[in-house]
Amino acid sequence: MTPFEKYQAVKKAYADAANEENAQAMGKYMRNLFPFYGLKTPTRRELSRPFLKGVTKEEIAWELVDLCFEDDYREMQYFALDYLKRVEKQLTFSDLPKIKQLAETKSWWDSVDSLVKLVGQVFIRDEENKEKTAALILTWARDPDFWVRRTAIEFQLGLKEATDPELLGKIIDLNLGSQEFFINKAIGWALRDYSKTKPAWVRSYMASRELSPLSRREGSKYI
Repeated sequence: MTPFEKYQAVKKAYADAANEENAQAMGKYMRNLFPFYGLKTPTRRELSRPFLKGVTKEEIAWELVDLCFEDDYREMQYFALDYLKRVEKQLTFSDLPKIKQLAETKSWWDSVDSLVKLVGQVFIRDEENKEKTAALILTWARDPDFWVRRTAIEFQLGLKEATDPELLGKIIDLNLGSQEFFINKAIGWALRDYSKTKPAWVRSYMASRELSPLSRREGSKYI
């Protein structure tokens, strides 16, 4: 099955299972930014299962991902993100510009917060390019698009001991003073997450910085 044929097959499976009542509720929850088929997560994943079978050993089908991100329906972007999760072990430094492009496409917290996990996996798995990855992410932390900056701030979520605190601090420093809710929330989440691993570092960092009330509240939740 070609990427285009798979895209069409997934789209048909989703359309055939569409639920208008759910679609209206889901659209409203997402501020009516995107149309929905109305597929709740368990239903969508069950429908997606045949199309994700065996993909972990295949070359990454970026054409399929692009087709899904060009589609109007939000569930098609969710399929692309589920697909990328399945092939994440194959992602390398060379794929990061593509991930950045996705963060800039139909941007909202639901898609961006899935993409950050892929960046984190590249950071810890592609050891040969770790310094280059860190340098690239620092440029993202200065990007005009705040969704790209949010990706940079959050990309170490869940990395625990593999987190680079110096890099985390630099990225957050570049975004202090922002008036953007999604940036200040991300700063708080990043600090809160790392506080589970290195509470002393987070306490020290927060004590030495002028954080927004939102960032400080989120970041100090567990310390």
